[in-house]
Amino acid sequence: MKNATLRQLKVFEAVARHRSFSRAAEELHLTQPAVSTQVRKLEEHAGLPLFEQLGKKIHLTPAGAQMLQSSREIIQKFQEAEEAMAQYKGVSGGRLNVSVISAGDYFFPRLLVEFAQRHEGVTLNFGVCNREELLAQMKENVTDLAVMVRPPEDEDTVAEPFAPHPYVIVAAPTHPLAKTPRISVSRVIREPFVVREKGSDTWNSMVDGFGTQLPGLNIAMEIRSTETIKQAVMAGMGVSFLSAHTVSRELQSGSLCILDVQGFPLMLNWFVVHRRTKRLPPVAQAFKNFLLADGAGLIDQALGIRSSRLGAPRTSTRPK
Repeated sequence: MKNATLRQLKVFEAVARHRSFSRAAEELHLTQPAVSTQVRKLEEHAGLPLFEQLGKKIHLTPAGAQMLQSSREIIQKFQEAEEAMAQYKGVSGGRLNVSVISAGDYFFPRLLVEFAQRHEGVTLNFGVCNREELLAQMKENVTDLAVMVRPPEDEDTVAEPFAPHPYVIVAAPTHPLAKTPRISVSRVIREPFVVREKGSDTWNSMVDGFGTQLPGLNIAMEIRSTETIKQAVMAGMGVSFLSAHTVSRELQSGSLCILDVQGFPLMLNWFVVHRRTKRLPPVAQAFKNFLLADGAGLIDQALGIRSSRLGAPRTSTRPK
């Protein structure tokens, strides 16, 4: 094992965590063959197989399970060393590790660019993933900060809201309800809805938005991709409940419109989250302060919309 590299350990850990070579490749911004090569080299160093395939799924071998534990301990030690060195560097020269749920990739890169312009020499490590993956990254100390809509409820995390996050019901401009004022919820739920998959942040927000009337929702199609949902709605396949931040371009171009439904938009918040016991490096603390001070205004500027102009907002009362 003396010739194994930290890179090989990190790639192996990502594959083991996702139980998937392709998802590990996406997280690490590598090709799948590159990931497979790194794992194969680590197996050669170990002299034992670390994974086995049963059907279409991969599983850790007993040797792989031990390697995963050791890999995480080694990676953790390197991260602690990096954080210790970052304390001496301050913000400039620091490395910012931050991840955001998928709805945030419509504006978050612009916030990172603005932050980097204010703090020269900062290195950015930015990831986009779903909520489950985000929570796993925090648990494994892969990311310093997480940006999400629904922070965990446990006492091990600190979550602070920094910007409003409105959810709206959208349709094609040619939809019969497009120009109808004050549409009742009981009326709109009869329309065919194209929705995100159950368990997604958007689905959980939709549960908040429709409450006890959700079982009556006419779900025509369930799609995992927000981009595909937008195309389906523009094609006239139905209406949808989406984050206003994911449809800003379509609203500006007129290819989608917001239906005037009573009680909407549903106004939630973006939260910046980290583990309570996490010792934030100076660059991460600076970025958190940046979001709390300027995040809301920069998001509106980046998307060209203002939450306050989307209609009378309704804030969810459902416990988060």
